Amino acid sequence: MKCRVWKKLHREEAERFDQVYTLLGKHPELSLADGFGMVQGGMTLEEFLARKERTQKKVAVKQARASVDAAAIDAFIEQLRASESEVTWVLGERTMLDVLVGVAPIAFQLQRIGRLEKLQVVALARRATWEALVPGMPRDPRLAQKPAAVARQPEKRPHSDPRSFLEHVGTPVRLSLRNGMQLELPLMQVGRFDLLLGEPGAEVFVPLHALLRWEPASASPSSEPLT
Repeated sequence: MKCRVWKKLHREEAERFDQVYTLLGKHPELSLADGFGMVQGGMTLEEFLARKERTQKKVAVKQARASVDAAAIDAFIEQLRASESEVTWVLGERTMLDVLVGVAPIAFQLQRIGRLEKLQVVALARRATWEALVPGMPRDPRLAQKPAAVARQPEKRPHSDPRSFLEHVGTPVRLSLRNGMQLELPLMQVGRFDLLLGEPGAEVFVPLHALLRWEPASASPSSEPLT
């Protein structure tokens, strides 16, 4: 079929192709797929690039998580459930005691409270472990009064890639949590979504979404933002 005939038969599609090639002429860094995405979505270049960046970050976070073995931390959580231990649950603005009875992909099931969304959890540990830590624990008073919010989108959180922690397993790390609490403990295990700190029998579980800043404890404490 000749081009002019095809254009007459498929006028709207032909106009779209013209728009895309005109766009690519102005922005050669775009691919053909990018051009069609912009035209079909009715987006400006800035809007399209912003959406593309968000998509790439989501993919990067997903790949990073998939590359880390979650078995060790999953085993710790299962141990808490099976032992029916009394657990201290540290949330943004309060701390409570309850027994873990079940685990779902995005929530814990507790004996008294019921369903607890994982995003609400800042840290958890056996009751005796947490009570031993609290007396000497530093805390940012501003965050204690108004904890930092947790972004629903993992790629928008300060720390979603667990791989940066792997080389520090077995050494102390310093964590600043979103409710102002500051922990300095040996890093035992790194999971896809969480860290396990402390020592066997006295573990502290901290989800990555609760982190604002962190650094190896061998570094001098600084008032500047941590990595």
